[in-house]
Amino acid sequence: MVANANTPLLTLNNGTTIPQLGFGVFKVDPAETTRIVTDALEVGYRHIDTAAIYGNEEGVGRAIADAGIPREELFVTTKLWNDRQTDAEAAFEESLGKLGLDYVDLYLIHWPTPQKDTFVQAWKSLEKIYASGRAKAIGVSNFLVPHLEKLLANTDVVPAVNQIELHPAHQQPEVTAFSREHGIQIEAWGPLGQGKYPLFELPEVAGAAEAHGKTPAQVVIRWHLQTGNIVFPKSNRRERMAENFDVFDFELTADEVAAISSLEREGRVSAHPDEVN
Repeated sequence: MVANANTPLLTLNNGTTIPQLGFGVFKVDPAETTRIVTDALEVGYRHIDTAAIYGNEEGVGRAIADAGIPREELFVTTKLWNDRQTDAEAAFEESLGKLGLDYVDLYLIHWPTPQKDTFVQAWKSLEKIYASGRAKAIGVSNFLVPHLEKLLANTDVVPAVNQIELHPAHQQPEVTAFSREHGIQIEAWGPLGQGKYPLFELPEVAGAAEAHGKTPAQVVIRWHLQTGNIVFPKSNRRERMAENFDVFDFELTADEVAAISSLEREGRVSAHPDEVN
């Protein structure tokens, strides 16, 4: 894809490029989605992450259609919901229709749902979608090491990304290391901890923010970028979108990155992947 002037591009394991900073629409009201995504595109975001279960693919599609931005300058992700793993082809076509697109840039299995034991079947459908060109890359979300091991042992295409809950208190080092060893890029959802712990008040974050004249949120986003994560914070407010995007004019020191990385405490704030079925 064509790079936005500000946003770094990372190369996935199939040669596709992805903007490292994007915009997520989890829990964005479907009635407000078109306005919110339009704001994000006007701010400068070119990577939009949605999912079938969010119920807002149509709004994302309308914003894209109205924006008039060349399709090759956009990176659009959507996801296969849990109850459609045995019906992935039809589910994908429904998402494509709602988005109003001929292809998506990335299609993900949203959760492994291990009790159902259908993610390998789903992945084989995604491999066919990928081979058809209707998804430029395919990947997984919320997969732990055992899920990845099973997938790699039973299928042909290595996932391009693994999208996982990742923020300073919950960095999932085992999953991250395994993924990267196998050429799977890490995407961080809930990158700011979803407001469920006082991340911005911690001295490691607040101190770096003061040192650089930035907000704590900007510091945490910068930490993600410098540690190699693909990250897509969300906001309904245009001024916050712009703030989250304004992270390319400073760099954390190695000591600041290490201090924020030291905040790891296995502090998951959302569902455990083995418990979502």
